Amino acid sequence: MDLRSIDLNLLVALDALLKERGVSRAAQRLALSQPTLSASLARLRRHFNDELLHRVGNQYVLTPLAERLAAMTGDTLNGAERIFTSQASFDPATSQRLFTLLTTDYGLAEAASAVCSAIEREGPRMRVRLRHITPEFAERGAEGLRSVDGLLMPHGYLPDLPHLDLYQDRWVCVVSADNAQVGDELTMHDLVTLPWVDAFGGPGGSTPAARQLRLLGVEPTVMVFADSFLGVPFLVAGTNRAALLQERVARRIADRPDLRTLECPFDAVPLTEAFWWHPVYTHDLEHVWLRGLLTEMFPQPAQ
Repeated sequence: MDLRSIDLNLLVALDALLKERGVSRAAQRLALSQPTLSASLARLRRHFNDELLHRVGNQYVLTPLAERLAAMTGDTLNGAERIFTSQASFDPATSQRLFTLLTTDYGLAEAASAVCSAIEREGPRMRVRLRHITPEFAERGAEGLRSVDGLLMPHGYLPDLPHLDLYQDRWVCVVSADNAQVGDELTMHDLVTLPWVDAFGGPGGSTPAARQLRLLGVEPTVMVFADSFLGVPFLVAGTNRAALLQERVARRIADRPDLRTLECPFDAVPLTEAFWWHPVYTHDLEHVWLRGLLTEMFPQPAQ
């Protein structure tokens, strides 16, 4: 298709119409008149030969084609914005870059605040948008990272993408303080017989420590899957469940009387927290600066 024959302003209108699911709200979003957006919708319907939005009762519903388009328009506009805001040189003191970072709640608690403060210090006009990741998003891999600047996530969930290792954390085990099935020490037999809470487990990936357990012949009976690391203590306390938990998180809950933190009965592979990005940003000047900042914040120990 020859893009010269298409009014690319229609992409902006399409994105707003699909996100707002209505002409009136889309017009407000773009600060345009309703007749203007109605005309754009008519042109889009002719182009795609599809209604895109159709009324069901008192609301508009996306057609199947519109559902597919909605998953693409945001990424496309983000890419266009990056193209037209790119500069030949970069000065963090004057840049107005908005960095969009995905993170788990663990990354938010342990690293994100410090990262935001460092960016604010070096680039006072820069901003950061933090979004929570789900296992389903992690399954999209490179596709999911194309529309954001990066992701704070442990190893074990993403394919071979560019990344910068930040720090390591030990795994410990947590059980309820009143769990009579567990003595002073946790045993491999306990790991087999106890029900488990698994954070960010499932088809999308798992931590190296969890995979290590399976290699040792232990297949935990997972009763609860949680899209949260920090939520694990609440799902263990007062139950007979057990869970692997990052030592940094365990330190935060050390004064809770309803939990016990125990050493793992196997030599658990440490968790490695990393910053991941899509290859399209590898040479982006502002992105290179951000990765340099992270390298200064999280220096790697000498080998």
